[in-house]
Amino acid sequence: MSYLFDHPDKVMPFFWEHVRLTFTSLLIALCIALPLGFVIAKYRKLQAPVTSVLGIIYTIPSMALYAALIPYTGLGKTTAMIGLVAYAQMILVRNVVAAIQGIDPMMIEAAKGMGMSKRQIVFRIEVPLAVPVVLAGIRVATVSIISIGTVAAWIGAGGLGRLIYQGLNHDHTGKIVAGTVTIALLAIGADLLFRIVEKIFSPRTA
Repeated sequence: MSYLFDHPDKVMPFFWEHVRLTFTSLLIALCIALPLGFVIAKYRKLQAPVTSVLGIIYTIPSMALYAALIPYTGLGKTTAMIGLVAYAQMILVRNVVAAIQGIDPMMIEAAKGMGMSKRQIVFRIEVPLAVPVVLAGIRVATVSIISIGTVAAWIGAGGLGRLIYQGLNHDHTGKIVAGTVTIALLAIGADLLFRIVEKIFSPRTA
């Protein structure tokens, strides 16, 4: 722990690299998962094949996936983000589907009875009701990305994993501990942040 407190100037650049890698990957993952999950929820025949493919990707060890990508996308952040986005899809898409399919059909029928268009039903009924479940998926995906992102240092993507690898290569226990603790704090902080956001958006009962 002493290295973390004695050399914050050396640890923080790795920390901010990890944060940027995490949230850039999360944003890209959401841009794919939100519409994909919505489509699957509406056309249920697609659910089994799509989730099966995503499940297979999710079970591939991160080292193996990166090794397979390197010949095509090279070393660095691009390859790291492709892997992180791919791993996040299973969690995000599953939660989006569960959120949409979990809406009470009677509420949809009532909205139709009130004369709402399909667009109005989506944005006034389905989206607000789905938000808490989707946020839960985003929370889990974020923690997963933070964790797997540590391995991305192996392919030159930077982040806190790089600090750990430096410690391993130079037999520097202080760097290993500093990197591990900082990653844990980042994951815990992200989890707490999204739990607060979940509570804000959760339906309140009287």
